[in-house]
Amino acid sequence: MLHFFSIRILRAFVALTLVLIIAFITVRFSGEPFERMFPEGTTVEHEQMLRAEWNLDKSLPEQFAIYLGNLFSGNFGQSLYTKEEVWQIYAERMPATLAVSGWALLVAILVGIPLGAISALWRQSAVARGAMWFAFLGYAIPHYVLGIGLILLFGLYWKALPTSGLESAAHYVLPVLTLAIPMIAALARYMRATMLDAIAQPHVMTALSKGISERRLAQMHILRNAMVPLLTVLGLEIAGLVNGSIFVETVFALPGVGRVLVNSVLDRNYPVLQFGVITYALIIVLITLIVDTLYTIADPRVRLEA
Repeated sequence: MLHFFSIRILRAFVALTLVLIIAFITVRFSGEPFERMFPEGTTVEHEQMLRAEWNLDKSLPEQFAIYLGNLFSGNFGQSLYTKEEVWQIYAERMPATLAVSGWALLVAILVGIPLGAISALWRQSAVARGAMWFAFLGYAIPHYVLGIGLILLFGLYWKALPTSGLESAAHYVLPVLTLAIPMIAALARYMRATMLDAIAQPHVMTALSKGISERRLAQMHILRNAMVPLLTVLGLEIAGLVNGSIFVETVFALPGVGRVLVNSVLDRNYPVLQFGVITYALIIVLITLIVDTLYTIADPRVRLEA
């Protein structure tokens, strides 16, 4: 068990280190922020002063060493535009992102898993066929296309729901649906596939031949075996939820960290962008570790294969 988690933690550390290096280098290759800061131009002396203040006049290895030193000392930097601490910028906007993402995840689990189970157990019914068509379409449509479609339908044509902000419960409906529908589709498709595989197992056939009731068979053998591999897909969908929130927050003008990240890219706001990329990578790594832990609890054989 200790060996299993040691390997996972080492991999997580290597992944975060690579993300840190890549994020630092790529944001600087995107250009300097002076053109965005001063669209009408500025003096050479002023640019030189700002480069010295932000350590941009030093070589790339020197800049990286300074950044690492500040990072390990708890100094994550300040926004180049507002001088606000970057951790404070994300802390103020994280609740909105967590609220929308959390509701989307809950809706996806409560709808997607039962939908997939129904489609497997009654796969010849019209409901099962309709569910699979929905899953196919929901999985194929990108978040931003789905979001714009919902805005046009419910906001512009029907005028039934608000399309921006998070002032009331009604404001959550469209962004939550935009994030949840692709997850519902993915969970339903995978749940159906894993249950069909579980149904075909010899021990299930043996139990069925002994006259066990269909309800007990589904609970004790089919659902239990199907839920183990579903944990992996659920972890991947949660990681995808982090990426999808960036598009959704931009489309619906939500006050979350996704918009902060997008604006930092456009403004070439190095400290804000670096902190956001590293934070997103850390979240995904933690999700992966949690899923691995749950997987070992659900199926102890995984520890032996690590």
